[in-house]
Amino acid sequence: MVSVASEANETSPLVLHGEMTQGALLRGQVPEGAKVRLDGVKVEINSQGKFVIGFERKAPLNHELTVSLPDGSVITKPITLTERNYNIQRIDGLDQKMVTPPQSVTDRIKQDNIDVAIARQPKSALDAVFTRFIWPAKGPITGVYGSQRILNGTPKWPHYGVDVGGPTGTPVYAPASGKVTLAKDLYYSGNTLIMDHGMGVFSTFLHLDSINVKVGEYVEQGKPIGTIGATGRATGPHLDWRINLGKMRLDPQTIVTGQPN
Repeated sequence: MVSVASEANETSPLVLHGEMTQGALLRGQVPEGAKVRLDGVKVEINSQGKFVIGFERKAPLNHELTVSLPDGSVITKPITLTERNYNIQRIDGLDQKMVTPPQSVTDRIKQDNIDVAIARQPKSALDAVFTRFIWPAKGPITGVYGSQRILNGTPKWPHYGVDVGGPTGTPVYAPASGKVTLAKDLYYSGNTLIMDHGMGVFSTFLHLDSINVKVGEYVEQGKPIGTIGATGRATGPHLDWRINLGKMRLDPQTIVTGQPN
């Protein structure tokens, strides 16, 4: 992770950590009582002055972070993101009903979307999001954030996670501590688990073979939460790990270092 401070000296009241690029989650801290705005929009701050901000896959490159300090002074920090080039992936030979689902499962898919949205609604006071994340599984990276997938010749939504390949049954661990808000078999993503890390930041784990935790359970970082599988729309066993800041889909690789193998 790249660390960027608002000023050249280490005593600046604004500290911002993260990779300055599209798709990134950034974590910051200001003095207690300060107020933060990103491009004029209020940013939520916890009781310790910590906050998170994110930038979508195709976010504009130029932004402005404004910090109003308790003494009345104001810090204005320009943020310039690096533009990213995303891969195009073609996957052929899928069962057509998984590319264009039949009408008979439309209601199920709608309910799945509602359940996922509800699971990502809480804005808890958990502060695990400010800890150093670890990889949730070991294996080669087989898919990256932002890539466009073309299924049976039909362009679909970009891929919003990072894929870690591995045999069915490979353990999956909590990348940071958090509370389980969803554990359910969904049409597209199969056995799906969502964890709340606090401040509106959630991990989602897709295509699991098994889920070892329950909704409402608090799980410490590094504890087993399930196993890699190929449930739902998957061409082989792998873990699809995703990070959300509310409705914003971000790149897990911007908050974790190294490689999963």
